Amino acid sequence: MARNVSTRRKLLTTAAAWTIGILIFFPILWTFLTSFKTEAQAIASPPAFLFFDWTVQNYFEVQSRSDYFKHFMNSVVISFGSTLLGLMIAVPSAWAMAFAPTKRTKDVLMWMLSTKMMPPVGVLVPLYLMFRNTGLLDTRVGLVLVLMLINLPIIIWMLYTYFKEIPGEILEAARMDGASLAKEIIYVLTPMAIPGIASTFLLNIILAWNEAFWTLNLSAARAAPLTAFIASYSSPEGLFYAKLSAASTMAIAPILILGWFSQKQLVRGLTFGAVK
Repeated sequence: MARNVSTRRKLLTTAAAWTIGILIFFPILWTFLTSFKTEAQAIASPPAFLFFDWTVQNYFEVQSRSDYFKHFMNSVVISFGSTLLGLMIAVPSAWAMAFAPTKRTKDVLMWMLSTKMMPPVGVLVPLYLMFRNTGLLDTRVGLVLVLMLINLPIIIWMLYTYFKEIPGEILEAARMDGASLAKEIIYVLTPMAIPGIASTFLLNIILAWNEAFWTLNLSAARAAPLTAFIASYSSPEGLFYAKLSAASTMAIAPILILGWFSQKQLVRGLTFGAVK
């Protein structure tokens, strides 16, 4: 009886997981299929799922109209740059909060997390003026700084959680052996927290890659990433659904491939310390 209940529970769990997975993946699949349709087929009713005249013309037109590789390189530099800079700041910060806490540490953590609840539009105007006056508007450096700052609370929170799972006695032993603070962080703490750091790195790459609000408002031509590349296919003349789908597919393909090949590391890092 117990075995039958357990089997039914596993079947229900598996069915629910597959259903959720299909629902999440379907928009991506539909975007991919639409990118191979003509504009007339893209807005046809009822829509064609597989049986239509497949064409790759949208991809050629997208590349001829916009410099995809320029936007791609901007996205790479901005997402990786902001994440690496965030890690350089977050690792010592999370170390201090995890291994040298004060009575205000939890308050500081909650305050950092609360900043993520603020509507970005509330600080857009002053930030825009600051960037314009300092020459950071429409630059990679400016977007790196902005994305680093908006994701920094998440980076610190994740690293703080991982560091708390590392026994403090190991760091004390390194200190007694004469390790300086820098060597303690670089040679002792960091190697032990590689799974957590790697998952934090990957997650924030995804967050920075997908960020649209700040990249659309603080960039124009020189530093515009792939989010601006997609937005350029929404015009006063209307939406070009097939070309928009092609641009979206080209924009999300690199991060999907990265996520696919790093999924084991990402899951391992997200479950780091969950099982003792």
